[in-house]
Amino acid sequence: MTTATHHPSAKKPPLSTRAMRRVLRGLPPKRHDIAYEPGLAVPAADGSTLLTDHYFPLADGDFPTLLVRSPYGRGFPWAPMYGVLFAEQGFHVVLQSCRGTGGSGGAFDLWRHEAADGRATVDWLREQPWFTGALGTIGASYLGYVQWALALEPPPELRAMVVHVGLHDMHRYFYPAGALALENTLTSTMGLTSQHRGTRNLLRGSLRLQRHLPKIQRNLPLGEAYVPGLGGRVPFLEDALAHPDPEDAHWQGVDMGVAAERQTVPTCLVTGWHDVGLDQTLQQYGRLRRAGCDAALLVGPWTHHSALQQGWPEVFAESLAWLRAHLCDDPSGLRRTRARVHVSGRQAWQDLPDWPPATTGRHWYLDGDGTLRTRIPENTSAAGSFRYDPADPTPSVGGPLLSGKAGYQDNTALEARDDVLTFTTAPLTEPVDVLGPVHVELRVTTDTGHADVFARLCDVDDRGRSTNVCDGLRRLRPVAPTDTTEAAPAAVTVAMSSTAHRFPAGHRIRLQVSGGAHPRFARHTGTGEPPATATRLLPSEVALHHPSRLVLPVAEEEPAGTGPAH
Repeated sequence: MTTATHHPSAKKPPLSTRAMRRVLRGLPPKRHDIAYEPGLAVPAADGSTLLTDHYFPLADGDFPTLLVRSPYGRGFPWAPMYGVLFAEQGFHVVLQSCRGTGGSGGAFDLWRHEAADGRATVDWLREQPWFTGALGTIGASYLGYVQWALALEPPPELRAMVVHVGLHDMHRYFYPAGALALENTLTSTMGLTSQHRGTRNLLRGSLRLQRHLPKIQRNLPLGEAYVPGLGGRVPFLEDALAHPDPEDAHWQGVDMGVAAERQTVPTCLVTGWHDVGLDQTLQQYGRLRRAGCDAALLVGPWTHHSALQQGWPEVFAESLAWLRAHLCDDPSGLRRTRARVHVSGRQAWQDLPDWPPATTGRHWYLDGDGTLRTRIPENTSAAGSFRYDPADPTPSVGGPLLSGKAGYQDNTALEARDDVLTFTTAPLTEPVDVLGPVHVELRVTTDTGHADVFARLCDVDDRGRSTNVCDGLRRLRPVAPTDTTEAAPAAVTVAMSSTAHRFPAGHRIRLQVSGGAHPRFARHTGTGEPPATATRLLPSEVALHHPSRLVLPVAEEEPAGTGPAH
């Protein structure tokens, strides 16, 4: 039974939290008034104290519990979005600071203690008189990572998980496709070291990084250049920079995604087409489905941040329905299909029985005159070439970033550069609906053997504006020559993530190919030196050869939407 008399230390949530709650729009009416107990001491696995806030309904009755574990503090935005909102809907919400953050004891060590500390927290929950044995977890980004850590050995009470824009593999976050995700790594490291100390510290850290980012981008070695931007050395970042190889012993135990391969806990996944965690979320979903686990997927027109801002009404409704279904035996809010995706170009939501849906792989071949053709070009000359100069690296524009420049952007200026090749179809006579993973199959030669290949799919409208849809990068590895003859082109597949996008009639499909996207990815120095200590810059010549082709998963039937986007 839950009443105020059962919580002698209970009080109203802080005024700042209540004020932030009031600005959230498009949400269902609250069911209960609430209170909270701040600063509860929960013993970690090694006895350290994990500071924890407990939000709960002011009502008689039994209510299920949601566990939220955060390295970013227990205030904004987690207190209003998780603590207050879900308590108002009839849940106990336990919002905890990970060790070494937000006043909790011990030292924060990226990923290594989350599984054990999560289990220790569930042990503490079992001793609480208000805990009914019905437990769910919820959280975004690293707050999703700690959920996967707990799911490695799920406690019997765990009945539901909701992972918002979440990760399961920290190495793949730092090094997607083998190249350091420089800008996102710096931004998230700043957040991990600043946000748990309060909003002022987060603002101060953000401004400092913005001020120093241009120098970090220019200067070498990177292991020294980053320090002023973060106000000092950061041990977990130093370790990540020093160990780029995923097989290095440093990363042993980092991939919590193996939990999904044997998962039985019903899991709801939320991401966006320009979320930094998109690929990992889709991998989680695939693993859950292969394991036969009850799973749902929501993919919106969002970035990592906008999913919890502009997208919050949809995200909250999806999450609440899932938790009520699996913790309160109320499935009335669930949708009928496993997957719901937003289709850009149509600006509509589409319900699907699963992801990815059944499609046909359609091919467009790269021609030397800059066109994409449905047939292999007859000429045998190179499809194009460019010189990549790391002293003037090809810039990044939009896409899955943590900055305000993320998402869909105009690529016109980028495509005017000499180091960016573009291949474009004629205006489409009918719409082309792309639903699923996109990739490009290239035949590539380089003069040094050291290079990155960045590929991007764009939609060119009838005014000539080129907007990015999805993209990917592949780091090339030098191959030792076997004789003195000229090396044959290497077959290189660049995975370009997944999308749900309609190219309308009259628009054109465009493929970009370049040598990088800086500072989203750290520039390839051209020497093969480790990213943290490289000091030399060497340009490279990259040539594309026939037959190279773009492969799109095309829906053959007119998709049935569920209405326009909100």
